Amino acid sequence: MYIEVDIMHKDISITDARNRLTALPEALEQEPGAIAVTRKGKPVLAILPWDLYESLTETLEILSDAELMKQLRASISDIERGRLTQWDKVKAELGL
Repeated sequence: MYIEVDIMHKDISITDARNRLTALPEALEQEPGAIAVTRKGKPVLAILPWDLYESLTETLEILSDAELMKQLRASISDIERGRLTQWDKVKAELGL
C-alpha cells in the first residue's frame, strides 16, 4: 500500500516519519531532496536518499583535504587563465 507523503514543506514530525517510513523512499524519488524530521516543531533528523548522502560525504572529504583543495584551486586558476591542454593531445601523450 502506497502512503502519500506531502514533502512540499520538506518537514514532518517524528511521529509521522515513524508511521510513513516505508513510503519515504518513493516520496523522495518523486521530489528529490531531504526531509527534516521534527520534534516539537524543531528539526532533529534529516532523511535523504543514499546517493545524496554519499555525495555530501564525498564533498566533505574533498573539502577537508588541504592538498586536494590546493590542487582544485590551481586547476580552476589554470582554466581561468586559459592554460589548457587539448584532449586529443592528452590522449596521444597517454597512448590512448
